[in-house]
Amino acid sequence: QVQLVESGGGLVQPGDSLRLSCTASGRTLSGYAMGWFRQAPGRERDFIATIDRTGRPYYAGSLRGRFTVSRDNAKNTVYLQMNSLKPEDTAVYYCAASTLSSTPARESLYPYWGQGTQVTVSS
Repeated sequence: QVQLVESGGGLVQPGDSLRLSCTASGRTLSGYAMGWFRQAPGRERDFIATIDRTGRPYYAGSLRGRFTVSRDNAKNTVYLQMNSLKPEDTAVYYCAASTLSSTPARESLYPYWGQGTQVTVSS
């Protein structure tokens, strides 16, 4: 079973950039599709992006262009680069692992989750 730990969250100002990391232990990440989700206060958890085993990414349409997902299998880590951050990006950000070989967007397809990292965008 894979354990996931997110890091890199914090308080930033509108327009700033932030890079989140998700590091795995217990198993190598190379065998998983890795997804990023977020949950804002009072809202359901939303899909952001996913990257398959080969490094092919897939994004939620509204975030494509500002957010970039990548992976470094040698470091057992997946990243989410977030640019031009807005107050509405404030949320808890989660990474998740799926055994599917595709780029799943549904959270029900991800059995393994990290604990989340808080991102707050405020002036």
